[in-house]
Amino acid sequence: MCSIILRLSDTGVEIAANRDEMAARAWEPPAEYWPGILGGRDTLAGGTWLALNRHGVMAALLNREGTLGPAAGKRSRGDLPLRALAASTTTAAAESLAGLDASDYRPFNLVLADATTIIFLRGLGDGTLQPRALGPGTHMVTAGEPDDATLPRIARHLPRFAAAPFALWGALLADSSGARLEKLNIPAAENHGFGTVCATLLTLPRTGAPAQTFAAGPPDIAPFHPVVWSPRTWI
Repeated sequence: MCSIILRLSDTGVEIAANRDEMAARAWEPPAEYWPGILGGRDTLAGGTWLALNRHGVMAALLNREGTLGPAAGKRSRGDLPLRALAASTTTAAAESLAGLDASDYRPFNLVLADATTIIFLRGLGDGTLQPRALGPGTHMVTAGEPDDATLPRIARHLPRFAAAPFALWGALLADSSGARLEKLNIPAAENHGFGTVCATLLTLPRTGAPAQTFAAGPPDIAPFHPVVWSPRTWI
């Protein structure tokens, strides 16, 4: 299961995320593979797990519990962030997906954010998406509902992120201690080839441009490096 942590305050939104995947599934680090959208690219299906557009809107995809990998007759969930990022605000992105038929996809969580707003949407395999605004404070989403303290990973790690300044969030992403269901940074060698393959730190300030760093491997091993756009002005 992937994890994303977001903090909404009067200065903007701070984001930290670990991507968990089969180590053998190929991917490419963040770049502008799609015009006006910067994100990592899944080589198998061509979509993304987390991306940012030039309006400062971020979209992140997480699989729901027990739904790892593709399924016959279903569209790739990796196209959902790209569809969302055609919009210029988080609210508009959520509205653009409101009528989506969730049965086209395996169950998923989708998190949208800009400098003032965070919206969580879930697709449960039928019906339409169910959006929910997340208010000021620190939130965590994994394979279930946001901030669900019955999930061991959220119960253990959300209080740590809530208490820490953003400057320490990269170190928190690197934590691989704890019981199996608590681990935030999952060693693939201990879990049949499934584990944390990369990590992202991102700020969406109310004043100024977003800033992103990316670790192209487990964050306890791979360093975070800045992610930059091709030369162009922010919209």
